[in-house]
Amino acid sequence: MPKSTLFNAFQRIIKRAELNEDLEIHSLPHTYAVPMLEAGEDIKFVQEQLGHGSVQITSDIYAHISKKLEQRNIDQYTANIVGSENQKPRDVWGTQPQ
Repeated sequence: MPKSTLFNAFQRIIKRAELNEDLEIHSLPHTYAVPMLEAGEDIKFVQEQLGHGSVQITSDIYAHISKKLEQRNIDQYTANIVGSENQKPRDVWGTQPQ
Protein backbone atom coordinates (compact mmCIF):
# COMPACT_ATOMS: atom_id res chain seq x y z
CA MET A 1 0.00 0.00 0.00
CA PRO A 2 1.44 3.39 -0.89
CA LYS A 3 2.22 5.64 2.09
CA SER A 4 0.02 8.37 0.67
CA THR A 5 -3.01 6.03 0.73
CA LEU A 6 -2.47 5.28 4.40
CA PHE A 7 -1.93 8.93 5.33
CA ASN A 8 -4.96 10.08 3.33
CA ALA A 9 -7.17 7.42 4.94
CA PHE A 10 -5.91 8.43 8.39
CA GLN A 11 -6.73 12.09 7.68
CA ARG A 12 -10.27 11.15 6.61
CA ILE A 13 -10.76 9.15 9.82
CA ILE A 14 -9.49 12.08 11.91
CA LYS A 15 -11.83 14.48 10.16
CA ARG A 16 -14.88 12.19 10.53
CA ALA A 17 -14.11 11.61 14.19
CA GLU A 18 -13.80 15.39 14.64
CA LEU A 19 -10.41 15.01 16.29
CA ASN A 20 -7.52 17.47 16.25
CA GLU A 21 -6.48 17.62 12.60
CA ASP A 22 -2.86 18.18 13.66
CA LEU A 23 -2.78 14.59 14.94
CA GLU A 24 -0.17 12.63 13.02
CA ILE A 25 -0.23 8.95 12.21
CA HIS A 26 3.12 8.55 13.98
CA SER A 27 1.43 9.45 17.27
CA LEU A 28 -0.58 6.20 17.24
CA PRO A 29 2.19 3.91 18.53
CA HIS A 30 2.95 6.42 21.29
CA THR A 31 -0.74 6.60 22.23
CA TYR A 32 -0.75 2.81 22.53
CA ALA A 33 2.62 2.19 24.19
CA VAL A 34 2.70 4.72 27.01
CA PRO A 35 -0.65 3.78 28.63
CA MET A 36 0.20 0.09 28.29
CA LEU A 37 3.56 0.58 30.01
CA GLU A 38 2.02 2.83 32.68
CA ALA A 39 -0.55 0.12 33.40
CA GLY A 40 2.31 -2.28 34.08
CA GLU A 41 2.24 -4.29 30.86
CA ASP A 42 5.44 -6.18 30.16
CA ILE A 43 7.75 -4.20 27.89
CA LYS A 44 8.47 -7.34 25.84
CA PHE A 45 4.76 -7.63 25.00
CA VAL A 46 4.59 -3.95 23.98
CA GLN A 47 7.76 -4.37 21.90
CA GLU A 48 6.22 -7.29 20.03
CA GLN A 49 2.96 -5.40 19.47
CA LEU A 50 4.80 -2.41 18.04
CA GLY A 51 7.01 -4.59 15.86
CA HIS A 52 10.29 -3.25 17.20
CA GLY A 53 13.34 -5.40 16.61
CA SER A 54 14.33 -5.39 20.28
CA VAL A 55 13.13 -4.46 23.74
CA GLN A 56 15.95 -1.92 23.86
CA ILE A 57 14.39 0.07 21.01
CA THR A 58 11.01 0.14 22.77
CA SER A 59 12.64 1.08 26.05
CA ASP A 60 14.71 3.84 24.50
CA ILE A 61 11.70 5.37 22.78
CA TYR A 62 8.93 4.99 25.35
CA ALA A 63 9.98 4.03 28.86
CA HIS A 64 11.59 7.37 29.70
CA ILE A 65 8.47 9.32 28.77
CA SER A 66 6.26 8.44 31.70
CA LYS A 67 6.86 10.01 35.10
CA LYS A 68 4.75 7.21 36.58
CA LEU A 69 7.19 4.64 35.22
CA GLU A 70 10.11 6.64 36.54
CA GLN A 71 8.59 6.86 40.03
CA ARG A 72 7.67 3.17 40.05
CA ASN A 73 11.23 2.23 39.08
CA ILE A 74 12.68 4.47 41.79
CA ASP A 75 10.35 2.96 44.40
CA GLN A 76 11.24 -0.58 43.38
CA TYR A 77 14.96 0.19 43.37
CA THR A 78 14.75 1.83 46.78
CA ALA A 79 12.82 -1.10 48.23
CA ASN A 80 15.46 -3.49 46.89
CA ILE A 81 18.26 -1.50 48.50
CA VAL A 82 16.50 -1.13 51.83
CA GLY A 83 15.39 -4.76 51.77
CA SER A 84 12.97 -4.22 54.60
CA GLU A 85 9.68 -6.09 54.97
CA ASN A 86 8.16 -2.85 56.25
CA GLN A 87 9.29 -0.92 53.18
CA LYS A 88 7.18 -2.30 50.34
CA PRO A 89 7.30 -0.57 46.95
CA ARG A 90 4.30 1.49 45.96
CA ASP A 91 2.53 1.05 42.66
CA VAL A 92 2.06 3.81 40.07
CA TRP A 93 -0.89 5.25 42.04
CA GLY A 94 1.07 5.49 45.29
CA THR A 95 -0.62 2.61 47.08
CA GLN A 96 1.12 -0.40 48.53
CA PRO A 97 0.50 -3.78 46.87
CA GLN A 98 -1.48 -6.33 48.85
